[in-house]
Formats: sequence, structure tokens, C-alpha cells
Amino acid sequence: MPVAHAIKNNLLRHLAPEELAVFGPDILPVHLPKGLVIAAAGGPIEHVYFPDSGLGSIVVVSPEGNKVEGGMFGRDGFSPVQAAVGSSTSPHEIVMQTAGSGHRITLATFLRVMERSTSFARVLACYSQALAIQVTFTALSNATHTVDERLARWLLMCHDRMDGDELLLTHDYIALMLAVRRPSVTTALHVLEGNHFIRSERGRIVIRNRPAMEEFARDAYGKPEEEYRRLVGQPPADRSNIVMLAP
Repeated sequence: MPVAHAIKNNLLRHLAPEELAVFGPDILPVHLPKGLVIAAAGGPIEHVYFPDSGLGSIVVVSPEGNKVEGGMFGRDGFSPVQAAVGSSTSPHEIVMQTAGSGHRITLATFLRVMERSTSFARVLACYSQALAIQVTFTALSNATHTVDERLARWLLMCHDRMDGDELLLTHDYIALMLAVRRPSVTTALHVLEGNHFIRSERGRIVIRNRPAMEEFARDAYGKPEEEYRRLVGQPPADRSNIVMLAP
């Protein structure tokens, strides 16, 4: 008998069941543990991943080894996006920052399905544009906003892609993602906690008052999210989408 796998990834859920069936047995459910390197900087793209849960980071690595997060993805997208233009090499390091699960397909299957399904190709193109907008606004925020506001924006973005209000994130990892020193993260967390936006413990942050934190973040947050909704759209109201894998 075929095996049914629930799909929570927003891009795949925009496809009709008959379009999902084009993947056949080549789309495989996978666990995405924290720290999993989906692709190394300058390394080959062997599989394309569609998370159902968890958070992934697109990390820019300089020739000297300096790192900063350029983009974030979860069930809203797929990675590596370079696969959508036929590239077999990732210019960035792509790593899971919190554990989750999802589906993956080989690069060859991904390209084959793109050629066969215009709907699939279109939703990939729309997401790639939305991600590009996210990246440009990250650059703007890094240049114009305080660390407190940048941290509020980043936590809101994490919260968007997670179930529940608990984020398992260490100070060291946040510092790497924001390209600031660890003491700056600690100070910024104290500011957000003092305003009762969050509760911060070792390796754990709980969102307490999201609306107030959105107001605090000001124009650091919102425009890329608005563009994502315009380009890709919200997931269908029916959350029962499945893909049938052949035996």
C-alpha cells in the first residue's frame, strides 16, 4: 500500500495533490537535527529540502572564515534556493539552527519536476524573490537599527516559523546570527525581558507579548513578511494535504 506523509511545508501545500504525486517515491521524509549542514559553503547541492518544522539559516562565510546569517527559512520555504536556477553548488553554508523535520528530494528529481510542473516552478520563483527581499531588509536593519530592535526582529522571524512560543536558542548562536558580540546579545535580551516581551533562560526564550515586541521592532519587521504573503500567500485553510509515496 502507498504510504501517506503529511505535508506542512507552505510551498508544497500550495500544490494540488496530483502535482505532489509527480514526485512519486523520490520525495522522502527526513529528520532535520540541530546543526545539520544541508550544504557547505562552496560545496555541492545533492538534495533540496522542504522543512515542515525547525529553523534553518543561510550563513554567509567570508574567505577568512567570518560568518553572519544572511537569511532564515523554515516551513515557509526550501533550500538551497540556488537549485531553482539549476546550480549544483551552494555559495553559502546552510545549517539547521533548531531541529525539525521535513522532506527532501535529489537535485536531479527537483530539476525534473520543475520542468514538468509550471505551478511548482512558479511557487519556487515566488519564494526565491520573497527570500531575496528578506535578505535586503536584513542588510538594511543591520545598518540602521539598534541591536535591541534587530534582536526583536530576529526573534519575531523565528517565531513566525515555529509552533508555540518557545525558542531553543543560545546566546552564542544569536550573536553569530546577528554578527554582534555575545555581551551585546545578553544586554539586548535583558532589554526585551525588562519590557516583558520575552522570558529568557539558558538556551531558551519564550515569547510573552508578541504585539508589543512588533511595535518595539518598528520598521525593522513587517515589510518582508508582507511581501511573502503577497508573493507566496498563506497556506491553504485545509491542513490535510498529503503526498502519496508509491510502495
